[in-house]
Amino acid sequence: MDSTVRFIPDTLQERTRLRQGIAEFAAGRRLSPPLSIPTLERLAATFIEQNNLDGRLRDWIMVELHNCAWKETVSAIPAERRLLLLPKCLSNSARCKAQIDDLGLLCNRCGSCNIPSLQEEADRTGMLSLAAEGFTQVIELIRNNVVDAVIGVSCLDSLEKAFPLLIDNAVPGIAVPLNRDGCHDTDVDTEYVKELMHRYSPAAKPLLRYETIYDEVKTWFTPQNLASMLTSGSDLCTKASTDWVCSDGKRWRPFLLVAVYSALTGSTVLPENVRMAAVAVECFHKASLIHDDIQDHDKERYGRPTVGALYGDEMAINTGDLLLGEGYRLLARTGNPDLLQTVADAHIELCRGQGIELEWNKDTGITLEQVTDIFRKKTVPAFEVALQLGLICAGGDRATASILHDFSQALGIAYQINDDLEDDRDLSVPSALSAMHHENPDMTEDNIRESLKQLSDSYRNSALEALEHSESTELKRLLFQVTGKILK
Repeated sequence: MDSTVRFIPDTLQERTRLRQGIAEFAAGRRLSPPLSIPTLERLAATFIEQNNLDGRLRDWIMVELHNCAWKETVSAIPAERRLLLLPKCLSNSARCKAQIDDLGLLCNRCGSCNIPSLQEEADRTGMLSLAAEGFTQVIELIRNNVVDAVIGVSCLDSLEKAFPLLIDNAVPGIAVPLNRDGCHDTDVDTEYVKELMHRYSPAAKPLLRYETIYDEVKTWFTPQNLASMLTSGSDLCTKASTDWVCSDGKRWRPFLLVAVYSALTGSTVLPENVRMAAVAVECFHKASLIHDDIQDHDKERYGRPTVGALYGDEMAINTGDLLLGEGYRLLARTGNPDLLQTVADAHIELCRGQGIELEWNKDTGITLEQVTDIFRKKTVPAFEVALQLGLICAGGDRATASILHDFSQALGIAYQINDDLEDDRDLSVPSALSAMHHENPDMTEDNIRESLKQLSDSYRNSALEALEHSESTELKRLLFQVTGKILK
């Protein structure tokens, strides 16, 4: 959203007419939430062109398109699981005597503004209500399982700041722009807000809570919980492999596999083959880290000594190989050859990427195109394999497989660029930083980093736009949230 083009239709009649036109436009495109900001910008531009409208309406139209995408989802959420968020600036600044605490405005319901009317309507429907500035509190209420959705009233200026936060967290929500910007004595289409509050069409299944899935997956990785899956033994290599796979880690890959399965099936009951596939993915990941640490001569990971530092490179190589064997054995036990084939293809591609990185000679320099090719072969498969295995376990289709492939391609590259920037890598190893320094020797360090940040943002947007053609709201919610967390 761009503050230089903000404009709000003058009259209720004009706003109502445009909302009806936007709803018809959205219905014709079968929009499913969430939508990325570039997608909203493109759709708004198309609507403006088709209806010969003032381009300054773009931001207001973007908000209404966002609402159209989410209305069905929000309407399916019971009122007691929704929050009405009102801005303090709706109060009458000359007459308001309400106190303000950390949660917001403690309305006296004196009737001098529209806040009491809206909060009383919320009370009648069973909704929670809050008069406060900003959407940060909403994110926390959703994360803490207090509410599942929000109907928020705000000025376009505040929505401009809040949209990235709402989109990153895939918050089911409807935003109603104030009819004029300003910090006090504003107004809103009150009856329209009340109409939205009363919409309710129960869904067959509630929205999934991916935080709960993530927390459960993390509990799997203890020696006790993996005893029935991993090979037991008293030899050092077996003990080292179990200790390593249970060591610290974010567990993104097994979580992604399980979450994709749940998103596509709507089930949180996980069959044994899904759990075995998820543990296998983590075995492959931890094996690749062992081998990577040896090749990069690293002595510490997760704030602790690497397997090579503890037991020597020879034993570390063997431990990594054992974990690879564990992973393939678990996949074989699922009885699904497609899982084995998908992992084998990803394994080969990852090794090719690592091989290209190892054969690079620092004296010849490296281009950003070459580095991106390494990322595509080495980093992307590690993300994509988890998503594709979840899809296979769910019995997914080729169209979704293609969407996940495009998403993974962009996400993996964005992730690795960010990782290079955060690690402040040595310029003697292949990285986005060393490539930019090689190609642009006259650029300052700050300019190089800013250019890479913009490149990462571009890939991030491409990842989210790749999801546009998915009709699964749950899958899109999951991957929008994952993108926000992985690229935080």
